[in-house]
Amino acid sequence: MNTLRNKVLLIGRLGQDPEIVTFANGNKIAKFSLATDDSYKDKEGKKVERTDWHNIVVKNGLVKVVEDYLTKGKEIALEGKLETHSYDDKAGVKHYITEVICNDLVMLGNKQ
Repeated sequence: MNTLRNKVLLIGRLGQDPEIVTFANGNKIAKFSLATDDSYKDKEGKKVERTDWHNIVVKNGLVKVVEDYLTKGKEIALEGKLETHSYDDKAGVKHYITEVICNDLVMLGNKQ
């Protein structure tokens, strides 16, 4: 049996139009933020809503789908894996960025 060690499933809405990055060799990636919502009741029984933002990176053949069909506000479901990168800023402070590398996606909602 294969054990999945790093798998993410998300349903949410694009927070912006995707950014398409084209490299010198012609390969492309797409980047966008995805908002996911959650709600719960606090101690007093009041509904509390929360939005989390996820950095999404799409590679290979799915980039064409993203480029042609996805825009800000579009609802999608995606499957991918988490990758964390670090960098040092000009002041020497280390920052960490976690991205979801998308392996598959499905457009949800009404056809536009």
